[in-house]
Amino acid sequence: MAPRVVSIEADGGSRGNPGPAGYGAVVRDAETGEVLAERSESLGTATNNVAEYQGLIAGLTAAAELGAAEVDVRMDSKLVVEQMCGRWQIKHPGLRPLAAEAAGLVGRFTAVRFAWIPREQNRHADALANAAMDAAAGRPARTPTTGQPPATPATGSDPATAPASWEPRPSFTATRLILVRHGETEYTEQRRYSGRGDVPLSAKGRAQALATGARVAALAPSVAAVLSSPLSRCTATAAAITEALDGDVPVRTEDDLIECDFGQWEGRTFTEVREQWPGEMDAWLASPRIAPPDGESFTHVAERAQRVVTGLVTAYPGETVVVVSHVSPIKLVLRDALAAGDGFLHRLFLDAAGISVLDMWPDGGIAVRTVNDTAHLAAL
Repeated sequence: MAPRVVSIEADGGSRGNPGPAGYGAVVRDAETGEVLAERSESLGTATNNVAEYQGLIAGLTAAAELGAAEVDVRMDSKLVVEQMCGRWQIKHPGLRPLAAEAAGLVGRFTAVRFAWIPREQNRHADALANAAMDAAAGRPARTPTTGQPPATPATGSDPATAPASWEPRPSFTATRLILVRHGETEYTEQRRYSGRGDVPLSAKGRAQALATGARVAALAPSVAAVLSSPLSRCTATAAAITEALDGDVPVRTEDDLIECDFGQWEGRTFTEVREQWPGEMDAWLASPRIAPPDGESFTHVAERAQRVVTGLVTAYPGETVVVVSHVSPIKLVLRDALAAGDGFLHRLFLDAAGISVLDMWPDGGIAVRTVNDTAHLAAL
């Protein structure tokens, strides 16, 4: 029978950074600590960080092959843990494909939790990684599973004479946020900036809201709360969703979910704004800290959207919450969840009534499951 919850200990390193590199990964039964799988491989010449990511990927792959549902990842690489939790940006271009591969594997599990541990608690994976580095350097290596340290330690490592000590971690379940952009309005169709103006749903928008309600009900039969921006295009969309959920969950409005205030640009098209405010438009596109004339910056929108998200994770641990909002707040939540740069805000397109899903753990872990799902709108 496949273990439901496993623990992964992963490590990697190089001698020279870059230099002869390798990784090691150990998969354990989360309840007993029994070793279920070991993985190690020489990587030729690579950096410490590349090797550490490869160790994580190998551990996640092994856990998936074992059929695990939940995973606790334990690594002594602060960089990998913080980047996978979305708290640090991935600035080095060579690490981005590896982080993306790891994120894809994370999506195969019900829950994945990341935790940093001291190197002395990661001895088993460290020994496997050192043996792989010995092989990459053309040196004979001792068998790591005997508990004997390799001949030459990794940079900054502290080889030990026994496998890592193991302590069970408490199991946490993610809070799932289903982010829904409101249905179409007249401004949506005309591609006009629609901020604080209370533009109602169009006939097509109302049909989209009904389809979205059915889709959300299929995705999450049990919903703890439905939150909405106070503007009518959102509250009407939220009402259709809660109706599809049999009306058991009332809609709660949240002022912090309102759209960005576009100030003097409200109701105008991009072309009109570009013609009348060319300098202001360039500055706004270049920095989220710049606000439209008499409007609000994306930085401020991000602050209030993050307040909502943080509050929901605290108030609804392990439950599903539907959040109905606008393009800007949803994009900003997704930007931060994906540890993306500010250019993300002007490159991601979110359709009316599109659905995005992300899981958030109490320890800061984040998994983005879906971005801008519109399959439910295909028949409209």
